Amino acid sequence: MDVSVRVGLYETMVLSRAYEEAILREYHADKGPGFDIGKGLVPGEMHLSAGQEPVAAGVCAHLTSDDAVTATHRPHHFAVAHGVDLGKMTAEIFGRETGLGRGRGGHMHLFDPATHFSCSGIIAEGYPPALGQAFAFQRRGTDRIAVAVTGEGAANQGAFHESLNLAARWSLPVVFVVEDNDWAISVPRSASTAITSNAARASAYGIPGERVENDVEAVYDAANRAVARARAGQGPSLLEVHTVRLWGHFEGDAQGYRTDLAEAAARDPIPAYEQSLRADGALDDAGVARIKEAAGSRVEQAIELAKQSPTPDPASATSYVFA
Repeated sequence: MDVSVRVGLYETMVLSRAYEEAILREYHADKGPGFDIGKGLVPGEMHLSAGQEPVAAGVCAHLTSDDAVTATHRPHHFAVAHGVDLGKMTAEIFGRETGLGRGRGGHMHLFDPATHFSCSGIIAEGYPPALGQAFAFQRRGTDRIAVAVTGEGAANQGAFHESLNLAARWSLPVVFVVEDNDWAISVPRSASTAITSNAARASAYGIPGERVENDVEAVYDAANRAVARARAGQGPSLLEVHTVRLWGHFEGDAQGYRTDLAEAAARDPIPAYEQSLRADGALDDAGVARIKEAAGSRVEQAIELAKQSPTPDPASATSYVFA
């Protein structure tokens, strides 16, 4: 793999982690005393993606802003990797008028027409809309594709199977991505799913299925095959990545159910990839410092923009709705 590609993957992961660390800081800054989920600059639930960066970086490296991505309720890493404007996304998370949805949607409902990115708080909800996007791309005779992301728990939802079936039947240009972080909230995969790999389910619909570990280059290679197949008009593929959720299902999650918590930090993919790049001479101390400094600067600029943006006028509460 070309060195510039490898360093680019690392840069995307570092930017995503810097963003999540900043959101984590701002989210908890004023939740006390104790922990009041309704208080602070960012009230409500917060689902962060630390540890799952290789999935977004490896997949989105093959996409353009003309391709569509539908993400999950844990969406920031895919939004960052797909090029969603950090300032507008942060303003949305902070509930500000300059946000992607004018502050109405929050972090689980990010919609960006500029990059064809969306997400939802409902599990597996993004799969059917991705089919609609892929159908439109196909009818227009383009090589644009849709990427639909969900978690391993959502792979037991009806929408998952209905979408795979219809995409296969119509040979739609879709790449289905399953992020298996071992825990569907607090339920382990072994307690909820009859098979050990959701990639095996692809064969029931006559499409390729592949499972890879949380290595960004392995994800990149697998995604390359799936994306190329979709662009060539050969139909959908299913890619499952066995990733890791370093933090709680949501912020405030005590994680008492996690039998793997003590070992999770050792599975952090960013230090591991950085070490690999250093060993191969692709990065040195100066390169790492430059990338981290650039990421931090971009993120802090977005945070500051959000804080300075106005909150929506209560009188506009009924604006931007269908009825």
